[in-house]
Formats: sequence, structure tokens, C-alpha cells
Amino acid sequence: MTAAPAAPAKTESSALGAEATTEESALHTVRRGLALTPNALQGLWITILLAVIATAGKVVVPISVQAILDRGIIEPETPDIAFVAAAAGLAALVLLSTAVCNIVMNRRLFRLAETSLATLRKRAFRHIHDLSLLTQGTEQRGALVSRVTSDVDTVSQFMSFGGIMLVVMSMQLVLATAVMLFYSWPLAIVVWLCYIPILLVMGTLQRRIRARFQLVRTEVGRMLGSVSEALVGSATVRAYGIEARTRGTQTARVRDVRDAQFSVLKPQSASFFLSETADGLATAIVVVVGIVLGTGALGISLPGSDLTAGGVIAFVFLVSLFSQPVRMGIEMLMQAQNAVAGWRRVLGVLDTPADVADPAGAIDPHTGRRDDPVPGARDLPEGLLDIEIRELRYSYPTGPEVLHGLSVDLPARSRIAIVGETGSGKTTFAKLLTRMMDPASGEILIGGIPLHLIPYESLRSRVIMVPQEGFLFDTTIGGNLDYGEPGASEAEMSRALDELGLGTWVQELPEGLDTPVGQRGESLSAGERQLVALARAYLADPDIIVLDEATSAVDPAADVRLQQAIDGLARGRTTITIAHRLSTAERADRIMVLDGGDLVEHGTHDELVDLAGGIYAGLHRSWVAHRSAR
Repeated sequence: MTAAPAAPAKTESSALGAEATTEESALHTVRRGLALTPNALQGLWITILLAVIATAGKVVVPISVQAILDRGIIEPETPDIAFVAAAAGLAALVLLSTAVCNIVMNRRLFRLAETSLATLRKRAFRHIHDLSLLTQGTEQRGALVSRVTSDVDTVSQFMSFGGIMLVVMSMQLVLATAVMLFYSWPLAIVVWLCYIPILLVMGTLQRRIRARFQLVRTEVGRMLGSVSEALVGSATVRAYGIEARTRGTQTARVRDVRDAQFSVLKPQSASFFLSETADGLATAIVVVVGIVLGTGALGISLPGSDLTAGGVIAFVFLVSLFSQPVRMGIEMLMQAQNAVAGWRRVLGVLDTPADVADPAGAIDPHTGRRDDPVPGARDLPEGLLDIEIRELRYSYPTGPEVLHGLSVDLPARSRIAIVGETGSGKTTFAKLLTRMMDPASGEILIGGIPLHLIPYESLRSRVIMVPQEGFLFDTTIGGNLDYGEPGASEAEMSRALDELGLGTWVQELPEGLDTPVGQRGESLSAGERQLVALARAYLADPDIIVLDEATSAVDPAADVRLQQAIDGLARGRTTITIAHRLSTAERADRIMVLDGGDLVEHGTHDELVDLAGGIYAGLHRSWVAHRSAR
């Protein structure tokens, strides 16, 4: 019997979120994002060269128009058809080359973007699995999924189109300015004077847009989390007739996303309005000033008075070429702000430290490289594995201590039952024992090795936990058994089922091992799901099995099969069972009784039943009386 003095200790757990990166600049976020996917920059100089060629080809139209008007139509007494045809043909050839460069550039961008973002998705997905269950639980599952799906999609859209378009548009802006300066520097200055005030205002609008896009990504994540929760709990929703309430919740989440998108629309619309205004104003001024300069209407000599009619028309085309980058740049900046918001949410995952790290060397989510092993890390020894627990304490981040200095020895090949009321710390103890979480203090040793020094590959192959819900993947029964022993043959699966006394049950199913189990195994009953989960664990052939409430929620018809399976699974292994039924505890070699986070009783069934005033003795008497009354 063990009771430990209370010495509260807090366990810190990282929370997922974008808050860790929202204070950094957008440029810094983009640099960090690109550093995660260096292959996105492979052959960048080729892509930029293609972009330069594609951009340079765009000035052919205004130059050709000016040349054809001045030298092919106005200057000669009769139109020079040969010159016009040659100029038009050359322009068409250049535009064709530009189109080819555009196609090649876009294909390169798309392939590089998708390849690099596939790497980003894999790293984020891998890192999520490296986080503790407690950290994963700080965010709804749907919202967590959105970080490696829709948030990465926003980055993909920007990298495959928006990013290079910003580069192309910037070069087009410079090139258009250079050609305008060549034709008439006064008119070039007039055009810039029309746009400079608007560009200054745009800076303020972009900061607002960036902050609001961050809100959009957050609200989209919340909406997906809410939808996911409603779908998973659809049976409960129908059972309690709360469809209207659930629809109201979903409607509220959708409304939040809509409102967040509308909040972006205001500064976005202002940006487009300003760019269109500047475009129209610049075009009108160019036409008026160009005519004045070209005709000398004011009767005074002004700079640029040698501007020809073709030059004025070409300048109008150049204004359009100049304004296009401004208009498209606004759209690309919107896309960039959305991508930055998505990048920050993905970085928020990758920046979250793995608080339960693999001692063999954790995978760095930012580089994809494995860290050096923790000093002292070593595999479990061959042979029997005793378990020693010393002063084990645990407290959740927002709550009081739930385990108070547990100390106990669990010999190899023993059957241990853990008994206690709800909230006594049974499930927490099981998670700590299988290193789903780390304790606040104290130590667990398996085979004489501290648990935090056992590499995951060794630990997971020899210590397996069968969770309460008996989770099954959306495949067949055989497909789920394959997770226990990848590559196991059908004969090996059938032999394992026979050894557990489940062979006849599987043969009676419509398609045997090929029977689909549905999402989360919902095509099977709760008891049948647990049977498959137990068979999966048996096929993995571990030394230690932790059954977390695996004997609960079963129908009477499956009870006999379940007990047979548990007996077969426990044979020759250390089995630690969180027992909800005292019949399970009766068959155990040793019983641990937890009460309020303390190990208050520890012994055999006979010892604890005879313990005067004991908790287990009281529970057992009540159970026997209830069973007799039935």
C-alpha cells in the first residue's frame, strides 16, 4: 500500500498557434517559409531568365505601334506596306517567343511549388505526430488538419503563380518606365506623379489586409474544426435531437468566416479603386500633355516637344503596360498576404517544440534532419522486462496535480489490474507508462532503463497500448491487423486470430479478413472493434501491453470472445489493465487501487478483499451484492 506526500508540480505543455510568429514581418515569414523548402529555389535563375524574356517581349507592342505609325504610315507619302508587314511580323514572332517562355516558366513554377510544398506538408504532418497528446489536444482536430491542407494551399497558390508574378510585374514596371523615359521623360514623370501618392496609401492598406487575412485563416481553421466535430459526433447529435443547435453553431462559424472575408474586402476594394483611378487619370493626362507637347499648342518650346503622333499612341500603350503591374501587383499582394497568414499557421505548428521527443534523435521539422541521440539512449534489453515506478507525479497545465508520487514495482509477465473511480488518475498513469506524455517529476524504468531514454522504435515494438475506443482505420479487418505487423500474410493473421479464439468469429463475417470496417470502425460494434484492436496488438507481439479501459462498452455476445482474447493476449506477457469490471481484477496477479491520484492499495485480490475498511474490499462487496441481486 502506498501513499505519497503532496508536492505540487506543474507540467508545461506547448500550445499550437500562429501567435508565435504573428509579430515578425511578412518578409521574415516568407524567408523562413522558403528556408523550409529550399528545393523551391532550385533553378531559380532559369525561371527568372524566362521571366525577363517574357517581360521584355511585352514592350514590343508599343514600340511596334510607334514605328508602324511614324515610319510606316505617317512619314512616307504612301503607307510602306513592306515595312508595316515586317514590323508586325517581327512583333508577332517576339510575342510568340514570349508566350513559349511564359508556358515553360509556369510549368517550372508549378512543379517546383508542388514538390516543395509536398515536403512542407510531410514535415508538418510528421511533427504533429511527434507532439504529445496533450499538445495536440490544445486545438480542434479539424483546425489542426487545416494547417497542413488549406493553409498550405494558400502558400501553394502564391508560390506557383503570385510570387513570380510579383517579380514579373516589378520588372515590367521598371521596363515600362525605361521606355517611357526614352520617348519623353516629362511624360514619364507625369505618370509617376499620378501613382506615387496612391502607392504610399497602399502601404497602409496592405498592413491592414495582412492582419485581416491572419484572422481569415484562423476563422477557417475554427470552422473546419467545428464541422469535423459535428460529423464525428453525428450519432450523438441525432440521438439527442440537437440538429438545430448544431446547425446554429455551424452557421455561426460560417458567418465568422464570411465576416472575416468581408473585413478584407474593404481595404481590398479601396486598393483596386485607387489603382483604377490612377490608371484613368494617368491615361487622360498623357493624352492631353502628349498632344500639347507634340503640337506645340502653347506656342512655347517645352522638353519633349519632338514627340510624334506614334510616340503619343505608344505612350498610351506604355501607360497600360505601367498600370498593369500596379493592378496585378495589388492582387498578388493580396494573395501574398493570404499566403503569409497560411505560412505563419504552418510555422506555428513547426515552431511548437516536441515535448515528448524521441531519444534516438528527433526529426528537426525545419530541416528534416535527425538530431543527435540523447546521451544515454539505448534499446530495451532482450528478455524479461520489469517495470519500476519511482515518485511519479503529473499535473495538467491548467489544473492541479493528478498523480501524487506513485511508487511501485511491476514484475515481468504479471497481470496487473488498475482499479479506481473516474478521475483517480488511471488513464493518466497508462499514458505516462507508454510515454504518450512525460511526468512532471519522478521516473519510470522498463528493463532498468529510464523510459525517457528508450528510443521510440524499441519502445513501440515492445510496449503497446490498446486505447479505450479501440480505434480502427478505414480499411478492412486484415488491413487493420497489418498495422500491428506490417507485411503480415493472411495465414499469419488467421493463425493469430485462432490463437486468440477469434478465428470462427472472423470466418462468420461476410467477407472474412476482407470485411470493411468503415470510418473509425463504425461498421462494427464496440465489442467487435475492441476484438480487432486486441488482435492487432497480439500480432505486434509486444512484451508489455497496456489495456486502457479496453474491457468497457462491450455487448454480452462479444464478452466471452473478448475475455478469451484478453487471456490469449496476456499469456506470457506483462499486462496492465484499467479494469472497469471487478471480474477483470479478480483474475489479475496484482491489483493497484488509485484514489485521488494516490496509490492507496496494492496487492493480490485475496489480500485486498480481506483488508478491513479497504476501498477495493468495499467496491468488491458492492459488486457482488449487485450481481447477486440480478
